[in-house]
Amino acid sequence: MSSSSPPAPLAASLDDPERARDLARMKRLATGLFVLAAAVFLGCVLLGEEAGAWVGYVRATAEASMVGALADWFAVTAIFRHPMRLPIPHTAIIPRKKDQIGASLGTFVQQNFLTRSVVEEKLTTIDVPGRLGAFLAAPGRAERLAGDAGALLHSVAGLLKDDDLRPAVADLVDRRLHATPAAPVVARTLELVVDGDRHQEVLSAALRGLARFLEDNRVVFRAQLGDASPAWVPDWVDDRVFDRVFSGVQVFLAEVGDDPRHELRRVYDARLRRYVHALRTDPATAARVEELKAELLDHPAVRTWSGSLWTTLKDAALAAAADPGSALRARLAGMVREGAGLLQTDPRVRELVQRHAHGAAGYLVERFSGDLADLVGSTVARWDTEETSRRIELQVGRDLQFIRINGTVVGGLAGLVIYTVAQLLG
Repeated sequence: MSSSSPPAPLAASLDDPERARDLARMKRLATGLFVLAAAVFLGCVLLGEEAGAWVGYVRATAEASMVGALADWFAVTAIFRHPMRLPIPHTAIIPRKKDQIGASLGTFVQQNFLTRSVVEEKLTTIDVPGRLGAFLAAPGRAERLAGDAGALLHSVAGLLKDDDLRPAVADLVDRRLHATPAAPVVARTLELVVDGDRHQEVLSAALRGLARFLEDNRVVFRAQLGDASPAWVPDWVDDRVFDRVFSGVQVFLAEVGDDPRHELRRVYDARLRRYVHALRTDPATAARVEELKAELLDHPAVRTWSGSLWTTLKDAALAAAADPGSALRARLAGMVREGAGLLQTDPRVRELVQRHAHGAAGYLVERFSGDLADLVGSTVARWDTEETSRRIELQVGRDLQFIRINGTVVGGLAGLVIYTVAQLLG
């Protein structure tokens, strides 16, 4: 897999000084064994066969050790770089095959780890709802999650454009209100009022209010009567007429207000019930209510209110989300705690979450395993070639140095055996 982007350095966390020291120590050990074998070989050459038959055995052993050490040094070094910087074919395997290694690694992970069967088998051993419930039930977790939700709400609100949403919300509310028949709503509201005798309470309050209004404006009504009365009628006559009429009206209002069985109340109740019935059955009555609703919705004040609805709701929600003591934050925290309890104790909820966790994990693996494999391959492809080779050597090079050590020892033993067999056969 290749990439046109410049090579990216590996994470600094891979640079382990302790591993670097161990690798250098093992390299010195392997090289030291080679130097030792070379010194023994050189000593045997200088001594010659005149020193004794044993020199041949030691020389063969040292010679084979050097060959084994050199061969394994070449093999180990060829994995990471060109030995002695010579462009020998089939060396510097990791630098040359870095992109292919990354692609193969991604494919290997995808085919052997990121499969539905592997993930679902693993999930059968995990109590998903229990772990999730324990996480949510941790002290202070609900409050923190509620605060996080508030912060998320602020972030989302910052991405939204009020100039676009304000008219959209206003239009949505307007269309919804226009599309909702008003007559059934009004009829149901009046039914609730009548069934609870609230309409009689409203009438009593209205009568008391009217009586107070008349009393508070008694002088005004008297002056109005004086202006309407002929000039030849004496004032004392107007006073007596006004007092009698005014007192009669006040007495009547008091009687109706104090008597729950007054005839006026019965007529009022009957007419209100007939009106409710007409709202449900008479198209003409319903049409008049619809006309009134349309006039009300077209009123400038209502349009101003609907236009400001989005801003009002948004500001209220953001203020509640930012206040740790708000009812919204408390409710969110309570929902988290309640959910944690259900996840830990309710068998139906636990079974449902466990089952859906399997399905969700399987879907995610099938849907995104290819993307994750591509991420592995493309990430390795973006790594710097030399840096990649150095870091991989840092991770596994210490163990590879044992190959050199084993090659030195095994090579020497093999040389000794071959030389011994040759002497016996000769």
